[in-house]
Amino acid sequence: MSSDSPSPLIALIEDEEHLAQGLLFNLAAEGFRTHHESDGDAALAYLLAAPPSGPEKISVIVLDCMLPGADGFAITRALREAQRYTPILMLTARTRPEDVLEGLEAGADDYLPKPFDLNILIVRIKSLIRRTAWQAAQTPPTEPPPPPDTYFFNNRTIDFAALELIAPNRFTHLTVMEADLLRFFTEREGQIVSRTDILERVWRVHADTDTRAIDNFIVRLRRYIEDDPANPQHLTTVRGIGYRFLANP
Repeated sequence: MSSDSPSPLIALIEDEEHLAQGLLFNLAAEGFRTHHESDGDAALAYLLAAPPSGPEKISVIVLDCMLPGADGFAITRALREAQRYTPILMLTARTRPEDVLEGLEAGADDYLPKPFDLNILIVRIKSLIRRTAWQAAQTPPTEPPPPPDTYFFNNRTIDFAALELIAPNRFTHLTVMEADLLRFFTEREGQIVSRTDILERVWRVHADTDTRAIDNFIVRLRRYIEDDPANPQHLTTVRGIGYRFLANP
């Protein structure tokens, strides 16, 4: 970071005052600027009004799941619906797989269960900042062959680095989890991918329970990649087992 560049701004949305003060102190010690909100409704208003660029741009949102007013899930959904793609690291005391996946499905980029190690939180924040900076530095390819992070099929282009999917007459900004899941499918083109594979190898969630979150993700991805999402040809269900992606059915 150059000497004339402002340090990254971290928006901490946390209603536990003791925890919030400790986090603010340690984030400042790491060189971050901080902004703190403890109420969900006030936090959402602040996040929606924050500038998308410039010195007051938020680098990472550290968002508690349970808040007075709008909860973390509602805040995340509202930001993504408003096309605000600031990385969100969700803090949650609700560690059931269904709760974790609800946050990821809403559009969170990462999660950390409470109680957590402070050093892990700092590492996760820095990782999200690095990834965002790297994505911003990417430029579209001007000559073939395409970079490894680009995948073409069915008149669609998936840019995994830029988190973008370009289809005829449509542009979609992908969440990190959507991009990771699409990459997982495309790298296993023609193979059957089980629900357990998705839970454990994509989302790093170890679970024996069934969840509708995966189904909801599949429905969303089909809207992006299928000509007729109700009659999928590329991302199909293998009943009782999982899913299979075919670039050329």
